Order: sequence, then structure tokens, then C-alpha cells
Amino acid sequence: MKAVVIHAARDLRVEEREPETPGRGQVEVAIEAGGICGSDLHYFNHGGFGTVRIREPMILGHEIAGTIKAIGAGVSKFSVGDRVAVSPSRPCNICDYCQQGLQNHCLNMRFYGSAMPMPHIQGAFRQRLVAEAWQCHGIDDGISINEAAFAEPFAVTLHAVARAGSLLGKRVLVTGCGPIGALTIIAARVHGAREIVATDVMDAVLKKAEQVGADRTINVADNAEQLAGYAANKGYFDVQFEASGNERAIRAGLEVLKPRGVLVQLGLGGDVSIPQNTVVAKEIEVRGTFRFHEEFGLAVDLINRRAVDFKPLLTGCFGLADVQTAFELAGDRSRSMKVQLTF
Repeated sequence: MKAVVIHAARDLRVEEREPETPGRGQVEVAIEAGGICGSDLHYFNHGGFGTVRIREPMILGHEIAGTIKAIGAGVSKFSVGDRVAVSPSRPCNICDYCQQGLQNHCLNMRFYGSAMPMPHIQGAFRQRLVAEAWQCHGIDDGISINEAAFAEPFAVTLHAVARAGSLLGKRVLVTGCGPIGALTIIAARVHGAREIVATDVMDAVLKKAEQVGADRTINVADNAEQLAGYAANKGYFDVQFEASGNERAIRAGLEVLKPRGVLVQLGLGGDVSIPQNTVVAKEIEVRGTFRFHEEFGLAVDLINRRAVDFKPLLTGCFGLADVQTAFELAGDRSRSMKVQLTF
């Protein structure tokens, strides 16, 4: 089978790999769509992120969906020909965190396409993938394989929304409107947000934010005063979802959060400095959010019930012969939101 393998920064290759055979409780999936994620781009452009570096060739990818081609012993939930979205999250379910129901903090997590451990956890950008049956979630008829491949990044934002607490009737600010920011808008609306304002520094992505449900968008590079206006009377928003990882976005959001508002940090941008006086005086709660677990099933369910629409976010699909072009496009925020590979 063919697989998309990263060797070092800017050294991306399509290579032949031996397919595996499904064992007990496993299924073999023909991968048909795979979304290029921000972490894939970090490996492609920089060879890693933070202290995490590529130390051996690694198959990339974790936003995937496809069709079951073979079934191992003991699997009764699926049949050959079923279409599934595959969760890349494979916790051990044994460690202390898993036993507390915090599988996203598993001490022995095997998340597809991760260079954190050594040997690396090989990813899912491959023509055939053997997965545990419990990782797979059925896709209803009429749902495209491309929509199904959005389940993983959507699950990330559903977990972020859960970290915020109830959004019913709340006014929400989303800072940063890349794929995760845009999907956060969708997740917040599903969970009952009353009003959603989105900010970014690029008009192209703000247009997409409007298409997926933002009530108002603000280009803070050109019209920062429009966001600053929400600071009157100690703030306007109940919750900020910060998806840019930019210090200025965090600071601007803190200014317009109400007292006892909640800042949920999704974006990664390294060390930042925040105004402690503002956090203290307004009793702001700052909450991190990391990956997901049970939210993957919810994501697929919402997709199957057509409660969400990701079509405005899909920029294009590329075959393996054009994988370099796909990664270049995915890294250009002025031209793309979500780019997918086809296998």
C-alpha cells in the first residue's frame, strides 16, 4: 500500500508500506479521505513543534474516514462495505487518568501520527489501516466520506465547548478563524450559544466564519476598535474561545469578557504574557482544552443527523500524486481552510 511519510522538515514522501492483517476485534479500513491538520503542517514545515521532533520516518495523518474491507474475529458491530469515521485516539484504558474517565490525558496514549513517543506512533495517511473496531463509528447513507473526515477536528471543538460549561443563551467570542475556530463556531451554535462574534486578521477566513454561523465578524487588523467597543461596562461576552494562539488575541478577549467570564484556550502559540490584573479584577476563569475522547461519537452522530454543515470549509481534495501541492495549499491561510487527501 502507499503511505504519506514525513522524514524531516520539507521532506515528505509517498512510500510503499506492507499492509497489516486485522486481528481479533479489529477491522481493515480502506482510507478514502484524510484531512490535513495543523500538527501535520508543523511536521511538514518545521519537523515538529516545541520539543517534539521527527526522529524517524513517520506516516502522518489522523483525520480519516473510509470503508471496511476486512473484519477480524469477534467483530459483530460492522460488516464489510460499511463506511466509518475512525477515531485516532487510542488510550490504554488502564492508567490512572483513563480510570478517572480522562482518556484524553492517558499516560500511554497511541494517537495516530505522533512523534511524541519513540518509536513514533505511525499515522493514518495510508491506503489501508487496521484499527480496533471500537475506534470506528458508522457513517449513514447520504453522508459523504469528506464530511465524515471532519469528525476528528469537530470532536476537538466539541471538547472545547464542554470545557466552557453550558453555552445556552451565552454570548460567545471566537478569536482565530482557521479550521478549528470555524468548527468552534459550529459547535458553539449546536450547544445553544445566543450570539457568536468571530475575529481574525484575514477577510477570507472571516467570510467562512460567516458562512458557518457567526453573527458578526471583525477584522481586528483593520478595525480593532470594533472589538474594543465590547469592553463597555466591564465586558460583553460570557465565553471566549481562543483559537489563534496569539497573545494580542488573548489580551483583546480578556478586555471584552464579562466579570466571571471563561477563556477557553485552543490555539497553541508558545509562551505568552497575560494581564494578571484583568484576570483577577474580573475573576476570569482560564481553561485549557486538549484533544477529546467521547466527543468523537457525538461528532459523528451530529454529522449523521445533518445537524452541522462543513461544506463551506472544504477547500479541495488531492490524490497522492499531488500530496506536496496539497500540503502547500493547506499551509496557506489566504487560500485554504481544510484540505483533504484522497487515497
